[in-house]
Amino acid sequence: MLRVDNVHAFYGKSHVLHGVSFEVHSGEIVALLGRNGSGRSTTVKAIMGLVDGSGSVRWREQELLGRKAFEIARAGIGYVPENRDIFPTLTVQQNLMLGRKSGAAQPRWGFDDMYRMFPRLAERRDTEAGVLSGGEQQMLTLCRTLMGDPELIMIDEPTEGLAPKIVEQVAEYLRELKRRGLAVLLVEQKLTIALEVADRCLVMGHGRIVFDGTPAELRADAYIRKEWLEV
Repeated sequence: MLRVDNVHAFYGKSHVLHGVSFEVHSGEIVALLGRNGSGRSTTVKAIMGLVDGSGSVRWREQELLGRKAFEIARAGIGYVPENRDIFPTLTVQQNLMLGRKSGAAQPRWGFDDMYRMFPRLAERRDTEAGVLSGGEQQMLTLCRTLMGDPELIMIDEPTEGLAPKIVEQVAEYLRELKRRGLAVLLVEQKLTIALEVADRCLVMGHGRIVFDGTPAELRADAYIRKEWLEV
């Protein structure tokens, strides 16, 4: 479904990604792990067209590198940024409306789905998004992206700074995506949640993929965890 091949990316003169290669298949949750500064966020931004890169990013046999972010979104890739990017003066309902994919005859997701997954959003549907708590804003960002009906969703640090109860809701959200056949590329620093929900784990270090395997294989590889993940 998604094939990333030998991708390099720069911020100015700083060489951030050094030949990143991996695949994400239909209905698969892939966790992209690593310490801060390892290149995880830059990887998803390069896929989304938000960072210039070289190499190849192919989505359903279409080359994405060099295309605009809105074109990539229309091709079926959703992106949940770490900074959430909600519209603060619009209500929850209006934020979700803005996420809807125009012209979709039978969208996979609707308002009822969002409010069922996150009942707190249903309670606050007429509330301006700017006054929501951090956890509620994260819920809203996740749901707004789904309203665009993507086939692959890339989520950057969805549990950062959230209370344990909200973290578990996010985990259930990820399971629901898998049940509905979506592919997920999950950038996550919390190893526990990644190992719980992922089918496969990628570990990044110094802008490269240094491990590609199942959660069980990562649990058994003490060297990789100590060298590239543990603080």
